This record gives sequence, structure tokens and C-alpha cells, in this order.
Amino acid sequence: MDRRELAAFLRSRRERITPADVGLPAGTRRRTPGLRREEVAQLAFISTEYYTRLEQARAPHPSREVLAGLARALRLTDAERIHLHHLAGVPPGPPPGPSREVRPSIVHLLRRLPYAAAFVLSATYEVIAWNDLAAALMEDFSALSRRDRNIVRRAFLGPHPEGQRLYGVTDPDEFAQTSTEVLRAAAARYPDDPEVTGLVAELRSGSEEFARLWDSHEVAAQRPLCKTFRHPLVGPVTVACDVLDIADRDQRVVIYTAEPGSPSEEALRLLSVVGTQRMGVPG
Repeated sequence: MDRRELAAFLRSRRERITPADVGLPAGTRRRTPGLRREEVAQLAFISTEYYTRLEQARAPHPSREVLAGLARALRLTDAERIHLHHLAGVPPGPPPGPSREVRPSIVHLLRRLPYAAAFVLSATYEVIAWNDLAAALMEDFSALSRRDRNIVRRAFLGPHPEGQRLYGVTDPDEFAQTSTEVLRAAAARYPDDPEVTGLVAELRSGSEEFARLWDSHEVAAQRPLCKTFRHPLVGPVTVACDVLDIADRDQRVVIYTAEPGSPSEEALRLLSVVGTQRMGVPG
């Protein structure tokens, strides 16, 4: 255990986080950059005295549970979490669960694709970032809870407005097969995460189709796809679906683009102007 390096690392991570990042009020008499020691201790569920001794390089060997609490409190990336464990002399275990933190550069990328519908999926198919055109093509994700932004749950359990499964795509069965295979691989990577195991249990009990696909034990890489959305405002929109892996976060960027000069490209351009509003609805 390298107490001095551990202390310096904790202090540097604490000073980079603002109270707003963790839902705390900034106050008017804050002198220290970032969080206070007592705030980190509270978020990590440890005593302020013990955390202070860690930053002063005077604390005894921290347990794996303490390190997990510190990693959550300080919003550490997977690479930082592993580094924290090495400094503390505790071998890092598997990631506690799928990351939901999207890099700012990826968020900026989504916004710079005005005529492509793009969004980020977590390892469990939760939509965790999106651009305006993705919301217009699929639905306004900002109006949904975390639970309802999970599109694999949406595919198998609904709701299916106007009888259209999964935003009216023409290949819902293929998506069901692929998403089950990808989710099975994620469950193997995060065997102890309660959200992952809870999602699988919910889908198995609520959908005979998912239970059948799950019990087939198929695991496969994602395939190149071409999808057609039956959009209620602009009609059919056919797009190429490209998936870019963000390996260090176990996330995927999904990008839908239309053939240049095609009716679908014109439909996407119209949706980029109309946004998530609906014609004919008083407002």
C-alpha cells in the first residue's frame, strides 16, 4: 500500500468534483475546490475521521467495501477505480455494474450530427444520451424515467402505442434476438450487479418470448443492420444502423443515417426541424 500516492490521488479526485455533480448545494462560504472531506465521507458511507486520515496518509489498509464506496463517491472511471485498488494494495474485482457516465466528447459528437439520429446505450440497453433527431425519430427520452428509457424492456414488455412494437421498426424480431444475446453477455460481465440480474428476472417472468430466447443460450456479436421506422408523422424512414463501441465504458453509440438524396433523408431533415412536437396537437 502506497499511502502517500493514495492520499494524493484521493485529494486530486475530490478537488475536481463540484457539489452540483453529486446533487449537493454549493453554499456561499466554500473555500476548498471541489467537495469537502466530510461530503466525500458521507457519500462513501465512511466516517469523516477515517477519510481525513486517508488523505493524510495515516489510515490503515482500506477494505474492498471502503474502496467501492470511495469510487462511487468520487465518480471514478473504471481505469481510475483500478488505479485506486492498486494504490491501496487490494486487487481490483470486476466492475460493480455497467457504467452510465457518458464522456463529454461523446455527448458533443451526438450534437454535431444534425442529420443523423444518434444515441448511447449502456451495456443493458438503457438510453443514456441522445441527440434531438433520435428523440424525434423514436421518442422524447427526456420525458421518460430511467426505467422507461431501457429499450430492451420496451421491446419485450411494452408499451406499444398504436400497436407498433419498438417505434414501429420493421425488424422487431431480429432486435429481440440480438438484444437478448447482447444482454446475456452483459449479465456474464456483471454477475453481481442487482440492476442487471433484476432486469433479466423481470424480462424472463414478463415475456415468454424473452424467456425462450434466453434459454437458447445464444451469444453473438452485433450484426450490421438496416432498419425502417414507421413514423406517425413522416411515414417510413429507412436508415443504416452503425454501432460504435466505447470499450472503456462498455457502452455503444448507435447512429442511424439515411441514403443521401433518398426520401428517408428528406424525412430525417423534416424531423430535425419539427423535433418532438406533433402536428395537429393544440399547443
